Amino acid sequence: MIHIREIDHLVLRVVHLDNMLRFYCDALGCTVERRQDDIGLVQLRAGRSIVDLVPVDGQLGRAGGVAPGAEARNLDHFCLRVEPFDEAGIRSHLEALGIKVGPVASRYGAEGEGPSIYLTDPEGNVVELKGPPACGVAKT
Repeated sequence: MIHIREIDHLVLRVVHLDNMLRFYCDALGCTVERRQDDIGLVQLRAGRSIVDLVPVDGQLGRAGGVAPGAEARNLDHFCLRVEPFDEAGIRSHLEALGIKVGPVASRYGAEGEGPSIYLTDPEGNVVELKGPPACGVAKT
């Protein structure tokens, strides 16, 4: 039997690597863990998980076909578990960087129902930031 613990990594094909690095590192606090520029891969540490950024003009990115955009997104959204979930602090930090943050709502995730907010990275990928299971937040 296979027991899934959490997201290990995900791979985003990107058009503007510098914009994506600013978003994931400066806004969300990820750090560059590894770079393999020869094949077009930057691996970011996101807590216990990894977010891979693969430029569409690199060796790996070209294998994926059309670049992501309004008509060719790579995924619907992905969720990053955050703790503590300080909505005011998160919102203040992101809005100071010019990032629009959606309303907080209670949504179901790996640990159950809890608060979450949605935002969008510079290339249209939707990111959900989710807190621990909690009560008193409107369900969606």
